[in-house]
Amino acid sequence: MKRKKLFIIITVVVVLIIAVIATVKLNQRDVIEVQTSKVNRAELVSTVSASGEIRPKIYVNIGANAFGKITHLYVKEGDHVKRGQLLAQLENVQSSSAVAAQRASLQTSQVDVVAADANYRRAVADAERTKLDYQRAEGLYKDGLIPKSQYDTAKGAYDVAAAVLEQSKAQLESSRGHVTQNQALLTQSTDLLGKTSYMAPFDGVVTNLPVREGETVVVGIQNSMGSTLMTLADLSVITAEVKVDETDIVNVKLGQPAEVTIDAIPNQTFKGVVSEIGDNAIVRSTGVATSQSNTSSQEAKDFKVVVTLTEPPPNLRPGLSTTAKITTASKKDVLAIPIQALTIRQKSDLEEKKKLTGNVQAAAPAKPSPDDKKEIQGVFVITKDHKAKFIPVDTGITGTTDIEVTKGLNEGDEIITGSYKVLRTLKNNAGVKVNNAAPKPEEGS
Repeated sequence: MKRKKLFIIITVVVVLIIAVIATVKLNQRDVIEVQTSKVNRAELVSTVSASGEIRPKIYVNIGANAFGKITHLYVKEGDHVKRGQLLAQLENVQSSSAVAAQRASLQTSQVDVVAADANYRRAVADAERTKLDYQRAEGLYKDGLIPKSQYDTAKGAYDVAAAVLEQSKAQLESSRGHVTQNQALLTQSTDLLGKTSYMAPFDGVVTNLPVREGETVVVGIQNSMGSTLMTLADLSVITAEVKVDETDIVNVKLGQPAEVTIDAIPNQTFKGVVSEIGDNAIVRSTGVATSQSNTSSQEAKDFKVVVTLTEPPPNLRPGLSTTAKITTASKKDVLAIPIQALTIRQKSDLEEKKKLTGNVQAAAPAKPSPDDKKEIQGVFVITKDHKAKFIPVDTGITGTTDIEVTKGLNEGDEIITGSYKVLRTLKNNAGVKVNNAAPKPEEGS
C-alpha cells in the first residue's frame, strides 16, 4: 500500500515538472534574444571626411601668348624664382624688327611735326604781314591816294597768305596725328615683343615644365587650349583641395578645424582650417560644374572645399593624394547611444500593437489614414517585465559610432542595440532576452 502511494506521489511530481517545463518553454517560444547597452553621457565630435589632393593656394599656369619657337629656357623644374625673373624666351626676330621700324617711323613723324610747325609759324607771320599791307592799302585806296590795282594786289596777297596759313595748320595737325598713330603702333609692336619674354609674376617654385628648348608653342583659340610653358606655385601656403558630398556640405563652415592625412606621408596628421567653400556643385562622374552644364543630372554631386594647412611639411608636392577630416560640431557631456540602436517604425505599426495589447476584443480598425504611414525615429528600451518598448527620440550631432539624444531617453536606460536583423523585425512590446556575450566566430572566418 505504501509503495502504491509513493508511486502515485512520484508520478504527480513528474507530471508537475513536465507541466512546468512545458509552460516555461511555451512562454519562451516568442522571446527574442537581443544585445543591449546603457544610455551614457559622452563627448561627441561630428566630422565630415573628404578626399582630394594637395595644391598650393597661389599658382599659375604660364601659357603661350605668342606663336613661335622657344629659344631659351632659363629655369628647370623645381627651381625657386623671384618676381620679375626671366623664365623663357621665344624667337623675336620679326617682333624686334617691327619695334625698330615703328620707332624709326615715330622719329620721322616727330621730325615732320617740327618742320610743319616751322611752316605754320612762317605762314602766321606772312599772314600778319600781308594783313597789315592790306589794311594800309585799303585806307589809302579810300583816301584816293593809290590806284585800285595796287589795292587789289594787296588784298590778293592777304587772301593767299590766309590760305597758306590754313594749309600749314592742316599739315601740322596731320603730322601730329601721324605721331600719335606711330606711337600706338610702337606700343602694339612693343607689346607683341614683350609677349615673347616670360617673367615670373611672383616668388615661387617651378612645379611643372612640360616644354623644351626648340619646341614651337601656339596661342589658345576658341575651344582649343594653347601651349602651357610651365606652372609656377607659391609653396609658402599649402592647401588640401577636397570634394565634399552634397549631403554633408551643409554642415561645413568657414573656419572649422580639420585634420589632414597625406598618402605619401603615412602615420602623420596635419592641422588645417577650412578657408574656402565652393558655391557650385560638381558632377562626380565628369568633374564639370553644374553651372557649366546645359542639362540637368541626377548623378551624385560634390562641392569643392579648401583646407589651408597651418604647418605644412617642407617636402610636400602639388598633386599628392590627401584626406581631410573636418570637425563640424563638438559637444561635451551629452546623452549618447550607439548609432545602430536607432530604428524606424510606422505610426500604424505602433498603434496597432497598442490596440491588440490593450483590448483584444476591440472593434475593427477604422480606414487607414495617410498619417498611419508616418515614419517615427526611435529606439527599443528594455522594460522591467523584459519587454521591448519603442520610444520615439530626437537626435543631435553624430559622432563616429554614437549619436546624441536630445529628447526621449534618460541616463542609465537600457536600450536594444542588436542584432541588426532583430532590430529590423522587432515588434513593439515583444518579449526579449538579453544576451550580451560576444558572438561566436563563424566557421572559416
